[in-house]
Amino acid sequence: MVWGLFHLSPHRFRWVLMLLASYAFYMCWNTFYIVLIIASTLIDYCVGHAIAKTQVTWKRRSLLALSLLANLGLLFVFKYWNFFNTSAAELCNACHLPWAVPNLNVLLPVGISFYTFQTLSYTIDVYRNELKPEPHLGRFALYVSFFPQLVAGPIERASRFLPQLQKPSKTNDSNNIQAVVQILWGLFKKVVIADRLAIYVSAVYGHAGEHNGITYWLATYAFALQIYCDFSGYSDIAIGAAKLFGIDLMKNFRSPYFAANLQDFWRRWHISLSNWLRDYLYISLGGSRKGEFRTAISLMVTMLLGGLWHGASWNFVIWGASHGIALWLLRATTNYRRSVLERIQLPKILTTSLGILATFHFVCLTWVFFRAETLADASLIITGMFTHFGKPFIDAAVFANAAIGIALLLLVEINKWDSSDVSGWLKSYPRTTAWATSYLLLIGIVLFGAESGAQFIYFQF
Repeated sequence: MVWGLFHLSPHRFRWVLMLLASYAFYMCWNTFYIVLIIASTLIDYCVGHAIAKTQVTWKRRSLLALSLLANLGLLFVFKYWNFFNTSAAELCNACHLPWAVPNLNVLLPVGISFYTFQTLSYTIDVYRNELKPEPHLGRFALYVSFFPQLVAGPIERASRFLPQLQKPSKTNDSNNIQAVVQILWGLFKKVVIADRLAIYVSAVYGHAGEHNGITYWLATYAFALQIYCDFSGYSDIAIGAAKLFGIDLMKNFRSPYFAANLQDFWRRWHISLSNWLRDYLYISLGGSRKGEFRTAISLMVTMLLGGLWHGASWNFVIWGASHGIALWLLRATTNYRRSVLERIQLPKILTTSLGILATFHFVCLTWVFFRAETLADASLIITGMFTHFGKPFIDAAVFANAAIGIALLLLVEINKWDSSDVSGWLKSYPRTTAWATSYLLLIGIVLFGAESGAQFIYFQF
């Protein structure tokens, strides 16, 4: 209905329709929490204009601090208060000290991590004089709350998104069919692969300590595919839905499991968050400009906070720290590894393949902390992977139903038709090919999709 009204509306009023639809979409989940989005919008809109009106350094810094405090303060209260409060209570209890601060009984606002980072990027860009403040409050509000990517990204930059609202929408039959294919491809990955594999993963990870090493490895490989298809599937749906309204969202994945090293992985996985952490945190901390020790600290802080961004638990802290340490070791041993490879002179295809294999398995091992329900469960699973073997538990029905989806996914990945190209490659073919592709994807969803779909994993972040 929104899409139909969008095309019936004059261009100058379309932002109104999309803003109302975005607010209505979010209020379907929790009516009251729309206040948080509106508060972030008004704060950063006013702060952005106030920063642009002064060149006095201390005023600009104070205004930026206000934006950071307000947005990150809300994020801390709703997402992190209970984690830090509980950790402090446990520490005080271990030291036999009193601690009587209560936890908060509040519901985590869906998508708060995404829209908080999105609106902060606007304020920081204005502060850095890389962006002029948006004069139109309504269009800025739409940037913060645009419904296709509101709850799980991609985390868009104002410099990419806002100019698109000024131009007539690029909507025609060709774009619309490409958008439909993109949406169906994302839905296919979600319900045929991710939701199917989730059944097996939950059966194993939900009963840590009751399985053997081979089962843990199978479940971890399955989770690697599950989380990729779940999250990239949502991104495809968001990108396709935005395309229906003439908005091009950024690419969020680019065949991450074919990365040759961990640095390459983070250039391919959740690209919008990786770029955000690089541009607004890692570089701000000094990046690689101030010596190796400072670089190591910057990497560790960035990845630790990146881990915490995903969730308020020690599992995510360890997950982020593991990637931070590995990234630093890769950087510190660059010259040594290069000299070794020059001496042994292995074929490039072999070294690349070994790099892909090593990176994939490191990522899979760290996924254990991401998926396990507790730190104790993660420890049991990782220990069991290397010490306890036997006949594996295999859910034949799950793997049989997911197999066709995995085969198609591999075909797409090997041919480098990444998230944004699955629909784009159809441009060179007749329109009937695009329609046929969409019908085949729809048939695959109906025939092989899981009967009961699970919530998108990244909705909890």
